Amino acid sequence: MIGRRTGRAVRGGRGRLAAGGAAAGAALLLMTGCTSSGDGPEESRERDRGSGQAGTGGAARSAYWVNPDSNAAKAMRVHKERGEDEKAALVKKIAEQPVGAWIRPEDPEGETRKVTRAAADAGQSALLVLYNIPHRDCGQYSQGGFGTAAEYRAFVDKVAEGIGDRRATVIVEPDSIPHLLQDGCTPGKFHKERYDLLKGAVERMKEQPRTKVYLDAGNPGWTRDPGALVEPLKRAGIDQADGFSLNVSNFETTKANIAYGRRLSPMIGNKPFVIDTSRNGNGPVKGAQDEEAWCNPKGRALGEKPTTRTGEKGVDAYLWIKRAGDSDGECQGGPKAGSWFPDRALELAKNARH
Repeated sequence: MIGRRTGRAVRGGRGRLAAGGAAAGAALLLMTGCTSSGDGPEESRERDRGSGQAGTGGAARSAYWVNPDSNAAKAMRVHKERGEDEKAALVKKIAEQPVGAWIRPEDPEGETRKVTRAAADAGQSALLVLYNIPHRDCGQYSQGGFGTAAEYRAFVDKVAEGIGDRRATVIVEPDSIPHLLQDGCTPGKFHKERYDLLKGAVERMKEQPRTKVYLDAGNPGWTRDPGALVEPLKRAGIDQADGFSLNVSNFETTKANIAYGRRLSPMIGNKPFVIDTSRNGNGPVKGAQDEEAWCNPKGRALGEKPTTRTGEKGVDAYLWIKRAGDSDGECQGGPKAGSWFPDRALELAKNARH
């Protein structure tokens, strides 16, 4: 998994986020429908019944698979072995929740098949994240992606083959659309290619019979005017997608994301949306700039636990798409992006209000 850079805000927005990225594996939850008080994207029998998970000690069983070998689960076991019961209890708050599987480029079909099979064997669903589009990011810790459009299309096809007919939800390319609106980020000569690749990814994922797809739309502190996203989202295939995602790896409050999503949704056919709540319990850092605001910021907290029963119209789910506790990059004392950052993990859990 990789961390993500800051992104200069469009139309007066804030600096952007840090992510868990394209070099990790795990899985998580999602749902569709206009009202989250009803059924989710899976059949009604697959409704979210809680956030715990067998293997991490949770009493309830989630509709979405929790990776028993996640960084958080491994850290929890180490704390227990050392007799550090207080730390183990804190890390358990992270380890027992489903999180996103950011599919690596090395073996996308094999990795995807492993995750979706594990979820299916448990009678649950998997959440996958595509984050390998060419010319990804503006620099810093997550710059990269595939070198050519052909390589990316092959990657997407392999992920689809790895899903097969198993239940899965896919978040398509966090940041990729807002970065097209950001001056000095994605060169103009690559814009058409990116739209074509995004639309192709949405369409390919939707060929799988039990797959839900959400196209990323940034966060309310980045592109302040949601109207600026309408045409880009349409060009990128939002009409074919099940909805859009907000706040991936960021810290904007759930309340702010709900308000933003409800402004955007009517402009794009009343599509529902999901919100990454993995680290937004205390909201964004006030007054901070650039890396200080998005890269391993201090004082943050776990947000709402993953659930498809949000009680909010149009909000399909609260998700932990970012792997809480993993570093955003080598900033503010953090290790390499995607590596477990004990200090921040313990702080997130200690500050949790949910």
